[in-house]
Amino acid sequence: MTTEEVIERATPRAFPAWLILSLACACQFMVILDSAIVNVALPSIRSDLGFSATGLAWVVNGYLLTFAGFMLLGGRAADLFGHRRMLTAGLMLFSASSLVGGLATAPEVLVAARVAQGVGAAMLAPATLAVINTSFTKGHARARALGAWSASGGIGGMAGALAGGAITTGLSWRWVFLINVPIGAILIVVAMMSLTGTRTGRRESLDLTGAVTATAGLAALIYGVMRSADHGWTSVPVVGLVSAGLLLLVVFTLVEARVATQPMMPLRLLRIRGVAVANGMLLLFGGIAIAMWYFTSLFLQNVLDFSALQAGLGQTPAAVTFVAVARLAAALLPRTGVRTLVLAGSAGFLAGFGWLAQADAGSGYVISVLGPTLLIAVGIGLTFPTLMAAATTDIPEGDAGIVGGVASTASQVGGSIGLAILATAASATADTGVGGTSPTANLAAGYDLVFLIAAGLGLAIAVVSLLLPRHQRGQPTTTH
Repeated sequence: MTTEEVIERATPRAFPAWLILSLACACQFMVILDSAIVNVALPSIRSDLGFSATGLAWVVNGYLLTFAGFMLLGGRAADLFGHRRMLTAGLMLFSASSLVGGLATAPEVLVAARVAQGVGAAMLAPATLAVINTSFTKGHARARALGAWSASGGIGGMAGALAGGAITTGLSWRWVFLINVPIGAILIVVAMMSLTGTRTGRRESLDLTGAVTATAGLAALIYGVMRSADHGWTSVPVVGLVSAGLLLLVVFTLVEARVATQPMMPLRLLRIRGVAVANGMLLLFGGIAIAMWYFTSLFLQNVLDFSALQAGLGQTPAAVTFVAVARLAAALLPRTGVRTLVLAGSAGFLAGFGWLAQADAGSGYVISVLGPTLLIAVGIGLTFPTLMAAATTDIPEGDAGIVGGVASTASQVGGSIGLAILATAASATADTGVGGTSPTANLAAGYDLVFLIAAGLGLAIAVVSLLLPRHQRGQPTTTH
């Protein structure tokens, strides 16, 4: 097969660009939405299905574990079997498991459905990013598309808290899952129509050894980190799982470097400096995102006594700011380059989290929370789409899926590890009683430490950004 034939087969049909972008953004929105929308419904689910306290956690963890663990495999499969095929298969699995979850009458059925949802999401997320990278090849158009894609994920995360509360209160927790079914059906039809012919045309087999070691390694690592909240970092289960995960990832690296003739993750991609550095920053960014959306919500509810719905509304201005700034960053990126926007975003993290860390039980919302979270949202809006662009720049056309999978995995794993570390830090600080005699004041002290650590992560991102190529613009320079 000639290079021209490969390029032709990798190019989607001439459907309107807005339709392809809307499809990718809608899929990303749905994937991230389901990471958050279930949280508010958990009490109702426990009461209705009779979950134990430990079993209930798997309604959340089952999804997050398979989502992060299978993302590399999903990305490579998109390259080998076609972006259209993997995106539609992911939508089918995601929608079908949502239906099973919404109709579940036993805890085991719901957990199994959530695990399957996570696998479907792991197929979807890298495929959507690959669709954008192969459909929008001009610098400005690609930057704007990545900005919209990033914003859709942010909106999905924020909408989860609001929609989860509204649906659970107004309808039933079951509709938290069932709502995905008609949406998924529509997206499947759109994908079948608009993404015909997105297979790369390369005749390669899937690297099964690499797939097994990478997936098992990531799953063990993330599961071990998740269990640290209940068992402590030095417990045998946590140390064993984390060690096993790291060992499997080392084996995966050796397999890819020395054994596999057609590696699932070609290590040559990490020799592209911008790709390697951007993925390192995405790991750090995952912790910042968790500190912003998750711990700020906890501060509003546990310290300022907001309801879950009020906390969601309280974070809405920051979400709107993030969306607007992400679109602005997309317009600026081709002109300013990656490093400038990352440094500007890091300044927002330092100022915003430093300000937020001064809040206590007697603080007011407008001055102590709204102001700093708007600054942090500016930093996230400038940084996230910029890092995603940098992580997918200068790559071969046929590796768009795996590179998207690596970038999505880096952010997801960074968030999982960040959540465990920050939760441990907050809990340990609150338990020492350094905030005073009031339990609320102690909780505030724990959250303030989280915000200071997040400010440090922002500083680390700024330092690492200096390793980026000086003139990198986040534009695609693909090879064939």
